[in-house]
Amino acid sequence: MSDNNEIEESSAPLIEHLAELRTRILYSLGAFIVAMVVCYTVWNPIFNFLTRPVCSALESRGEQCGLYLIKLQEGFFVAINISFLGGFALAFPIIAYQMWRFVAPGLYRNEKNAFLPFLIASPVMFFLGAAFAYYIILPLAFNFFLGFQQGEIGATSGANEMAAIGFQGSVQEYLNLTIKFVMAFGICFQLPVLLSLMGKAGLVSSEGLGNMRKYAVVAILVVAAIATPPDVISQVILFTVVYGLYEISIQLVKRIEKTREARMRAEGTWIDPDEWDDDEDEEDEKDGKA
Repeated sequence: MSDNNEIEESSAPLIEHLAELRTRILYSLGAFIVAMVVCYTVWNPIFNFLTRPVCSALESRGEQCGLYLIKLQEGFFVAINISFLGGFALAFPIIAYQMWRFVAPGLYRNEKNAFLPFLIASPVMFFLGAAFAYYIILPLAFNFFLGFQQGEIGATSGANEMAAIGFQGSVQEYLNLTIKFVMAFGICFQLPVLLSLMGKAGLVSSEGLGNMRKYAVVAILVVAAIATPPDVISQVILFTVVYGLYEISIQLVKRIEKTREARMRAEGTWIDPDEWDDDEDEEDEKDGKA
C-alpha cells in the first residue's frame, strides 16, 4: 500500500511539470505565430533592408540593383522564409522569458544569479555578430562575387572579344546566402557566452583553454573557410574576430575562476592546488613504502 502511495506522490510533481511545460510552450508558440503574422505584413521592407549590401555593391559599379523571381512560387516562399525568421527573432524575448519561467523555480538563488546574465548576453552577442556580418562581411563578399562580371550583357561584340558575364540574381538564392552569413556570424559570436557558461559550471578552465589554442586556431580556420566566400580578406577578418573572441573567453573564464576562489577562501572551503598535489605525492610515497 505504501509503495502505491509513493508512486502517486512521485507522479504528481511530474504531471505538474508537464502541465507547466505545455503552458510555456503554448505561450511561446502563440507569440511566435503573432510575430510571424506581423513580419509577413512587412516582409517587403525587411527584404529591401536585406538587399542594401548587394544594391550598394552594384551601384558602386554603375549597375542597377535588380533581383529576379526564377520560379513562379519563389516570391511566396521568400515571404514565408522572412516571416519565419523575423517572427522567431521578434518573439525570442518572450520565448526566452517562458523558458526562464519554467527553469527558474528549480534553481537556487545563486544559480539564478549565475545563469541570468548568460541568458541576456546570448541574444546581445548574436545581434552583434549579425550586425558585423551585415555591415562588414556582406559588402566585402558581394564585391568579391561581382568582380567576376565582364563586358555588358546585350552589347554586340566581335568574334575576338570576350563573352559578357552579368549578374541576374535570384531572390531566393540571395536570401539564402544572406541568411547563411548572418546566422553563421551570429552563432560564432556565441563563443564567449558558451565558454564562460562552461567555465561557470567548471567544465572548462582558463589553463585548459590556453593549452588548446593551437587546436582552436585550426577549428576557427575551418569555420572561416566554410562560412565565408573564397575571399582571403573575409576569411582573415572572420578568423581575427573569432580568435579574438576566444582570447576574450579565456580572460572571462579566468575572471570567473578568481571570483570563485575568492568566495571559497572567504567561506574557508578553498583548497590550494599545490597543497592538493603535495598531499597526493605523500599518499603515493606511503603506498610505495607499504
